[in-house]
Order: sequence, then structure tokens, then C-alpha cells
Amino acid sequence: MATATYPPPPPYYRLYKDYLQNPKSAPEPPPPIEGTYVCFGGSYTTDDVLPSLEEQGVRQLYPKGPNVDFKKELRSLNRELQLHILELADVLVERPSQYARRVEEISLIFKNLHHLLNSLRPHQARATLIHILELQIQRRKQALEDIKRREEAQRLLKESLGTLDGQ
Repeated sequence: MATATYPPPPPYYRLYKDYLQNPKSAPEPPPPIEGTYVCFGGSYTTDDVLPSLEEQGVRQLYPKGPNVDFKKELRSLNRELQLHILELADVLVERPSQYARRVEEISLIFKNLHHLLNSLRPHQARATLIHILELQIQRRKQALEDIKRREEAQRLLKESLGTLDGQ
């Protein structure tokens, strides 16, 4: 019995058989998915919206609204987290049976910290993209300068060869 190392290609590869001669003969890609879709049994949406803490059933510890000072609030929550961890250590030493409430408070602070950080993700993505594009522009300008220098060097060589041949 013969066995193949790899499975045969999917049947739709035949749609691309004339692609090298005529690239327009290939079918168009499917349109992007809009709205909700199901993948591996889970329902997902293409709308990339961060749900609010209230929608998740979590109490928000920082002020609501569009004008949140992220730096100030992150520092405040970080200090609060440090204080609650110290209090947890104190509770674990003196009253070990009462640690659950402190752990819940720490969990709430962590959820608020994560929500604040996640709300900064779009800004981070834009800044990263801008940085990548600026680096690409810089590399292309450098490559253009290298080409210009190479062309100038070739021109100088041709001129010098011409003057040597003329003598």
C-alpha cells in the first residue's frame, strides 16, 4: 500500500492554473467579514470595542468619561495595589481567616488596571504603526542616497577613464 507524505492539494488550486499567463484569471478573494461570525464554536464580532467595566460586572475605581488622565489614574491604582498587598500580608499574619476580602479588593484593582491599560491599546497601536512607517521612510531615503552616491561614483569613474583614454 502506497502512502503519501503530504495530502493532495485542495481542489480549488485548479482555479489558478492560468495565473502566470493571465493574473486576472484568478478568482477575487472573498469580501471581509462584517459583523458577527462563529469560529471554533465561539461567537466573535469584527467591531473592536472594549466593553466597559460595568458591562463586565466590575466596579470602576477611576473617574468615568472621555477625559481620563491615564498616567495619574494608573499611578493611583498602582499605589492602591501596593497598599492592599501590604494589608493582605498584615492580614495573613494577624487574622488569616479574613484574607478573602483583601484578595477580592486586589482582584478589583487589577481588573481596573487592566481595563485602563487595554483602553490605551489603540493609541499604542497607532504610535507603533507611525514609528514603523517613519523607519521605513528613513530606510528608503538612505537607500536613495546610497544609489545617488553609487551613480555619482560611477560617473566619476567614467570621467576619469575618459580623461585617461584621451591622454
